[in-house]
Amino acid sequence: MTETTPNRRPEPFTIDVAQDVLDDLRNRLKATRFAQDLDNEDEYYGLSTAYLKPLVEYWATDFDWRAVEKEFNSFARYRVELGGTPIQFIHEPGKGPNPVPLLLLHGWPWPPQSYHAMIGPLTDPAAYGGDPADAFDVVVADLPGFAHSTPVGRGDLNYWKMADLFHELMTDVLGYEKFAVGGADYGALVTTQLGHKYAKNLYGVHLGHEMTPGIFQNDRFWDLTGGAAVPTEPGRLRDDVLHMNETLVSHVAVHMLDAQSITHGFNDSPAGMLAWLVRKWKTWSDRWGDFEKVFPRDAILGAATVYWVNQALGSSIRVYRNSVRHPWQPSHDRQPLIEVPAGFTFLVGDTFPPGVRTPAERIAAFENGPTRSAFNAVNVNAHSDGGHFGPYENPEAWIGDLRNTFRPLR
Repeated sequence: MTETTPNRRPEPFTIDVAQDVLDDLRNRLKATRFAQDLDNEDEYYGLSTAYLKPLVEYWATDFDWRAVEKEFNSFARYRVELGGTPIQFIHEPGKGPNPVPLLLLHGWPWPPQSYHAMIGPLTDPAAYGGDPADAFDVVVADLPGFAHSTPVGRGDLNYWKMADLFHELMTDVLGYEKFAVGGADYGALVTTQLGHKYAKNLYGVHLGHEMTPGIFQNDRFWDLTGGAAVPTEPGRLRDDVLHMNETLVSHVAVHMLDAQSITHGFNDSPAGMLAWLVRKWKTWSDRWGDFEKVFPRDAILGAATVYWVNQALGSSIRVYRNSVRHPWQPSHDRQPLIEVPAGFTFLVGDTFPPGVRTPAERIAAFENGPTRSAFNAVNVNAHSDGGHFGPYENPEAWIGDLRNTFRPLR
């Protein structure tokens, strides 16, 4: 590691939400006007009032933000301004003979604690029964406009512009000549752009989703299906496509077409914001898992509080349409598109891709899928447990696969 760039030296950062902000939040929650919700016991129309109301009432009266804040502050946090916008990140050094720098990037609307369970085993593997030779220097960053990387100072941020900022963070600011990157969901787009544009600075990438730069650049950018018809033949594939559409399509369409319109409501109503977040966490997590076990009430409300106090939901949503307004351009025409070695951790409980029920089927869906040729894949794994939020739902799988991906690349 080389000397930190003096004029962009990260400042230590402690999460300390002002009490008047918390008091205002409680007052707003206590004044919530809950919607009538007839015939929605099965949540056919979206998150039910019956599910939301107890969460809001607990958030207003009994939820202990200070306990969550203390846990979040147990990690070494820093903040630096790059490209006109702040980036907040955890930076924990590895304990081993040659720790590899590792940048971990989350997705939308991932809980801010998504990688917390992985930090100890990755930085100090010996303390968790592992090999100290597998140690990493871990950097867990909030994407600009998300969580504590707020308020953004520019309106053009998207995944490929974020990649430039994170390359600057890891090389110019933190001084690493070479580093590894792991990411999923929107963070996978940032990760693959890093692997495309900055291959010479990377050991490799590790991904939870096979997303490539250039996504959303078509006339139906708002349509996750690309206009594809639902299979007409009864069976698993048709059922899964219908389920995928009901689960994911509104997210992309609304964020693309009405980002600011919904932001007005979410920025004014914590209950409305919570409903949107919980609906995503609940339906995107393991299709066959126990949601309340993996997403306990305090974890949900801790994450929601971070979004609320930082007014981060609107700026996090805006990055979708910005991928259309500011289109990606390739940095080279070499193949594969993402040249660096790539590892994958797929979880079968995710809604995408449709028709998958086993780890073998999930791997086959990637190997035979439209993005396979874009990657220099060196380690592809799938696991039965977990859904869309891989590092949060199944950290053990991510830790093992990530170590296996980078062990021969050190």
